[in-house]
Amino acid sequence: MRIAHRFALASKHIRGDMVEISEFPHLAVKYNVRGVPLTIINEGHPLVGARSEVEVAAAILQALKA
Repeated sequence: MRIAHRFALASKHIRGDMVEISEFPHLAVKYNVRGVPLTIINEGHPLVGARSEVEVAAAILQALKA
């Protein structure tokens, strides 16, 4: 989540939100959360587990191509 927030601070085109799933269980259902951390890019590109900045940046670029 720190990486997403850092990217959001660096670009006005990126937003980083953190959600406590136990407080918003409907989001766990909506995004089919099975483990944490879970990063969702553009509503349809999930990254499960802790990832490096390079991996997150690559996933963002991949999502933009889709």
